Amino acid sequence: MSDPMNVLAPEHRRLRIGDAWRDAAGGATFAVEDPATGKTIAEVADAEVEDGLAALDAATTAMAEWAATPPRKRSELLTATYRALTERSEEVARLITLEMGKPLAEARAEVAYGAEFFRWFAEEAVRVEGRYNTAPGGGYRILTVPKPVGPCVFVTPWNFPLAMGARKIAPALAAGCTTITKPAAQTPLTMLLLARIMEEVGVPPGVVNIVTTKRSGKVVSALLADRRTRKLSFTGSTEVGRVLLRQAADNVLRTSMELGGNAALIVCADADLDVAIDGAMVAKMRNIGESCIAANRIYVEEPVREEFTARFAKRMGALSVGHGLDDGVDVGPLIDDVSVAKIDELVADAVERGARVLVGGERPDGPGHFYPPTVLADVPEDARMLGEEIFGPVAPIISFTSDDEVMAKANDTEHGLVGYVFTRDLQRALRFAEGLETGMIGINRGLISDPSAPFGGVKQSGIGKEGSHEGILEYLDVMYAAIDLPNATPSGS
Repeated sequence: MSDPMNVLAPEHRRLRIGDAWRDAAGGATFAVEDPATGKTIAEVADAEVEDGLAALDAATTAMAEWAATPPRKRSELLTATYRALTERSEEVARLITLEMGKPLAEARAEVAYGAEFFRWFAEEAVRVEGRYNTAPGGGYRILTVPKPVGPCVFVTPWNFPLAMGARKIAPALAAGCTTITKPAAQTPLTMLLLARIMEEVGVPPGVVNIVTTKRSGKVVSALLADRRTRKLSFTGSTEVGRVLLRQAADNVLRTSMELGGNAALIVCADADLDVAIDGAMVAKMRNIGESCIAANRIYVEEPVREEFTARFAKRMGALSVGHGLDDGVDVGPLIDDVSVAKIDELVADAVERGARVLVGGERPDGPGHFYPPTVLADVPEDARMLGEEIFGPVAPIISFTSDDEVMAKANDTEHGLVGYVFTRDLQRALRFAEGLETGMIGINRGLISDPSAPFGGVKQSGIGKEGSHEGILEYLDVMYAAIDLPNATPSGS
């Protein structure tokens, strides 16, 4: 196989700040590894606080000119980014697989998904509107003008190295904001490649800055403490999100938070089981189960529990595990050994409490951070995995006997990102849609992510929306002007 690292030259494995690719202030680097082998694939710059503030300097310097750039020009640059990603899909996908582990087919799908954010927000860039109207009491006019919020700080996760950055950078640039992105230390290479692509298509210096670091806490804290930062968007765990929200409060920053999930997938007895099993496979196993919207708890109504469980376990057991760049692989490695150890612990806890392992359930020997697709039946309510985000290829199945019962169980969590329901009864589907305490729901569908739809949760799963028209609003402040016009002819006369 060709070396995916060839697409990112050594000089572009450094910090992207302003118009330069530069080393970290102290010259430090850190290793990025292939999770399938545990071997180092690259060294990237390990930024210090000084570097983060230099990126903010660059973003602040570029802000006025970028905000004043005509929306059509910003739109054209976003469209050019979409086209470049589409044309270079294969090389970007191979890099994603190499540093994150997902199978190549899924990496290609991520490139298509991530690129689509640039196309969508290229279209939104020219549709930002204000209004002009007569005040209800007459005598003056009301003018509202949307304005970019200012320099934005983005903290992105490792599970979708391209898409999570694209979902933030695209609307910010469309709105006229400049950006500093701190990608996850496990997967910084894809975001560096995106910065290189955006540089090549003509995005001006200082608009997109990338700061790679293993000192995330110190660097991000310094950025949030600086009054020039006006927006924070974070995708990651609820625990870290709470910390960042406290820090953002000091400067009253605009925030968007896409946090943890504990999705319930509900299969009703009247569901089309072929559709339900296909949907459950996608909802559970997309991205190796390492997704905030992964099905974390699978509730199956008692009359179809036995058939669904047997068929679902057979499908899970047939998945092939291996290096994501190898042909025919369905399931790649988890991101690191910590993730494998956590999942192993959750499975052991469930089995100790009475769950039965139908497929998988044992960590394999050998290199890499692998865990097999696993199905557990008869999972008791006190099993830890029903209350914690599994973030891996493990599916606990629990039976239910009534809609009220399963609705209460599904809602018994601090999280509220997404839920899934499979039923052929429209009224029943609508009752679940209205009753589940989630920001999103898939009805007879295991995949709900779409750049044209508003993505986000409720409760402790987040604040704000990403994607759709709502996504660009997160990067705009509305300025209101009261214009005295006492003798004007009333509108409509």
